[in-house]
Amino acid sequence: MLKCRLIGWVVLTLVISAEAQNTEQIPKNMPEHNGQFSAWTLYNPDNPVPLLAGSRYIPQLNYAISLNKNNKIDFEVSANIFGNIGYRSIDSISTHGGIRTYRAWGRYSSKQLEVRIGLQKINFGSATMLRPLRWFDQVDPRDPLLLTNGVWGVLGRYYFLNNTNIWLWCLYSNHSVKGIEFLTTKKGYPEFGGRVQYPVSSGEAGLSFHHRMADSRNLNNTIPEYDVIPENRIGLDARWDKVIGVWIEGVWVNKGENLGKYSNREIFTAGTDYTFGIGSGLSIIAEHMVIANDEKAFSFRDATNFSALTLSYPIGMFDKLTFITYFDWHNKSAYRFVNWQKEFNKTSLYIMGYWNPIDSMLPVTSSEENILGGAGIQLLFAFNH
Repeated sequence: MLKCRLIGWVVLTLVISAEAQNTEQIPKNMPEHNGQFSAWTLYNPDNPVPLLAGSRYIPQLNYAISLNKNNKIDFEVSANIFGNIGYRSIDSISTHGGIRTYRAWGRYSSKQLEVRIGLQKINFGSATMLRPLRWFDQVDPRDPLLLTNGVWGVLGRYYFLNNTNIWLWCLYSNHSVKGIEFLTTKKGYPEFGGRVQYPVSSGEAGLSFHHRMADSRNLNNTIPEYDVIPENRIGLDARWDKVIGVWIEGVWVNKGENLGKYSNREIFTAGTDYTFGIGSGLSIIAEHMVIANDEKAFSFRDATNFSALTLSYPIGMFDKLTFITYFDWHNKSAYRFVNWQKEFNKTSLYIMGYWNPIDSMLPVTSSEENILGGAGIQLLFAFNH
């Protein structure tokens, strides 16, 4: 029962039909093809498989139809084609690969309205490294390509003339854990929510809401098991840019069943950024996050603190050096990551090193496997066409 997709297609069809009736001629554009090829190798003696290598190709096809001067429909389809190989010894080599849909959506857009349906990326918020509003994506700030899986659903956005905008979404068939979630979504139930983003003095603020039905039966009796758990999230964020940039971001997640200390979750982040006039310009981003799991909301009896710092410095016209560090105050552990990036016309080369705890507790990990656990070095090449 694809409620969200059917609703989205109906809305999209009605809007397009209405616009087409007022259009004498519909010019068509040729499909555009582009893509990104990347290859990487990693050495980490602390990893069970110390030598890893892989490649990925994301071909993308775009097609647009102009209805009139300010209205159009367009489509995007892309795939994630990947293959990895791991080397432990001459008689222990593992391989893994596959093809997955990366993006597949259709969109109607006008001067102030956008309606998009399909497999898409949805993200918002003010924070950059420690993000309470990382609800629907898995972007890891340490990944130079910023790859993330999409979600299936319908997203509508309306932009007012004073820069206020309203988001409405309905998601369906996204059963895997995504973003800040630790419980899967119950199959057969749609998710829905919305966001209002509006200008404030020297910045902007946003209020977000999301509702879904969660399933706690996948945690092996670590918390009470329910097959249907109503879950509501409320998020608030704001950013101001004057001499320095300052932002706050907070989320309250409430479960409709008694899950003990996991009945409520509160996540708050405060951050700032500034570029110093040193050489080519030294950019600094600093954030601090508090995460609490409580039986009673906002009691903060089980709180964990994380701090993050990013230093970025351009070297010449084509090179940039970036250092990212996280600190887990509860476990007294530091995560360190450095990246030398060299840009060419269509290609990029990244030389990365890291020194982290074996078991990551960071709320930013995006990959299913913790390849950044321990100490290691990684080389990454990317080509865009």
